[in-house]
Amino acid sequence: MNARVLPAGRQSGERAPKALRRGAGQPGFTLIEVVLALTIFALLGTILYGAFALSHSALAKSQASAARSQTQRSTADLLGSYIRSAHPYRSSAQDQAIFFAGESDRLAFISAYSHSMGGRGMAKVQITNDKDGGGQAPLLLEEVTPVRVGDDEPASGQTHRMVLQERVGNFRLAYLDPQGDDESWQERWDGQERRMLPRAVRLTFVDEGGRTVRWIFPVMMVVLAQ
Repeated sequence: MNARVLPAGRQSGERAPKALRRGAGQPGFTLIEVVLALTIFALLGTILYGAFALSHSALAKSQASAARSQTQRSTADLLGSYIRSAHPYRSSAQDQAIFFAGESDRLAFISAYSHSMGGRGMAKVQITNDKDGGGQAPLLLEEVTPVRVGDDEPASGQTHRMVLQERVGNFRLAYLDPQGDDESWQERWDGQERRMLPRAVRLTFVDEGGRTVRWIFPVMMVVLAQ
């Protein structure tokens, strides 16, 4: 008869420990560890999403601000070209009245700059803020060629209208008196009464972002004559 040799410390009839039956050192996670890992993962996901949303919002605001700045620079360049080229237009050599009708909310004058004609030629220009019921309204520019004023103004001609900015508020115009010793800005300038052009034109408005914008454009014919 063959005899069974039992390991040391084992008695006949004893059951093997669970570690020996299942294999010692098997990996595993407790429920608390799983919940803690999920909580940390969710927290990290929330932080990353918040950082992404914040960066995306900042990028969108930066792009919108850059677009507004570019629009304002283009508007300032165009308006400056017209106003700096303001011409003391008279309907005849004998007439001393100059066509320049400036109010606090609108301006009409003759410019030696014509955007529609590639920068060359004279044009009748009108700048208005189309306020209809107050608040913010478009800033408009109208250019008419050929130049005719008064009774000689033709019934037809080439008219070009453009929206310089979609929404502006508190639009104001002012005119610098070239004869004043001090800096004197006038809310109205009538070329027929004064028989001269202002030294500069100032535009002030609030843009759609709520910022106050102020542009001052010199009238070069007056500046060079002084």
